[in-house]
Amino acid sequence: MAVAQDAGALDAMIAAPNHHRILLENDRVRVLDTRLEPGKRTPVHTHGAPAALYVMSWSDFVRRDADGNIVMDSRTMARRPAPGEALWLPPLVPHSVENIGQCDLRIIAVELKAG
Repeated sequence: MAVAQDAGALDAMIAAPNHHRILLENDRVRVLDTRLEPGKRTPVHTHGAPAALYVMSWSDFVRRDADGNIVMDSRTMARRPAPGEALWLPPLVPHSVENIGQCDLRIIAVELKAG
């Protein structure tokens, strides 16, 4: 039972509420407006459901695992998504994100709930 409580405590809305805002939530989806300003870093958090992402604005970022190891650096992507582009993201284990670019990183995420 402690594991479930710990997992819940790492949910994006609990662990990193300053960077996520719920636009809509029901039994099927949770729609988040995620914003990270240049030079800012989120606390460690999770996204436990797969999500369709809509890019509002893009900025380079690094994603780190819970131990601080870099697991993704957007500068290594073949190409950067443009505003208005949609992406697919599987569930994410505990991680933090740091905006290392010059612009806001802003994503609308439609997380799909099981059911």
